[in-house]
Amino acid sequence: MAQERPAVRIRTLDYKDLQDIAEIDRLVLGKERPEFWMMKVELSEHFSPMASLVAEVDGKVVGFIIGDVSGWEYGVPDTVVWIDTIGVHPEYRRMGIATLLFREMVDSLKKAGVENVYTLVKDSSAELLQFFTRMGFEKGDLVHLKLKIGRKKKAEASQGPGLK
Repeated sequence: MAQERPAVRIRTLDYKDLQDIAEIDRLVLGKERPEFWMMKVELSEHFSPMASLVAEVDGKVVGFIIGDVSGWEYGVPDTVVWIDTIGVHPEYRRMGIATLLFREMVDSLKKAGVENVYTLVKDSSAELLQFFTRMGFEKGDLVHLKLKIGRKKKAEASQGPGLK
């Protein structure tokens, strides 16, 4: 059940929001990734400022959405935005903050001529899939492909070559 939403101010994401965004991420995922967020915030400021927003309550950043205006990658026209990340501080979840961020972003993008919004979500992320479904998303025509090129699992590495 949704809690009562406090007064929320939505504004364009700024580099000064880096610490707050990294902290929300740490609280949600349980790990620190300051370099990752430094890169994300810098890229969003330079390439897609209208697609990246924060939500503030009493001057504190409590949520964010980071999008990227895209052009013709994967045969997709340049009138699209990819939602890269959306996050809400755990104490402010279920208050409609992610919805406010998403709708504000979409309203701004419509005015700029963007026609489609894409995102990628893991099958196992039921809550996130439900959120995007509520926002009007449906399964698209792109297929996610994956090639593992990283380190082998310890069990595989210990078996030696050719053994599985």
